[in-house]
Amino acid sequence: MNGKNVRVGACIYAGNMDSMVRFYRDTLGFDTQWDGGDFAGFETASGQLSLFMYSREAFVQAIGESYVPPKGINQTFEIALWLPCFADVDAEYVRLLKLGVQFPTGEPITYPFGIRNFYAADPEGNLLEIGSMSEM
Repeated sequence: MNGKNVRVGACIYAGNMDSMVRFYRDTLGFDTQWDGGDFAGFETASGQLSLFMYSREAFVQAIGESYVPPKGINQTFEIALWLPCFADVDAEYVRLLKLGVQFPTGEPITYPFGIRNFYAADPEGNLLEIGSMSEM
C-alpha cells in the first residue's frame, strides 16, 4: 500500500441512527442521502465516504460479538483506508494475512451497496476498514 494513494475516512458507530444522523445532518450541517437504514454517508470537503456512520447494532451482529468496552474489538470508531479498486483490497488482505494481522470479520466481502472491504484490528483492537468502491 502506498500512503499517497489512500483516502482516509472516519466511521462513527451509532446506537441510535436516527438521533445521530439528525445531529450530524441538522445540527452540524453535513449533507446525507440517508434512507433510514443502518448506513449513512455524509458529504464533506474530503470527498465521498470521508465521514460516515453505521448502526452499532448492525455492526456487532456482523462481527458476531456483543458490545463490551474497552477490551476486544473497539466498537467506538474505525479508521477507513480506501484503495483504488477491488483487486487492491484483495492484494492488501493477502499481504496483511502473511504478516499475521487479525481480521475480525474474515476475508474481503463485496456488499450490495457497492463496497468491497475487510476489517483488520490494530494491536489495541481498533478497527481499520480497508476497502474500495471501484471494481476496476
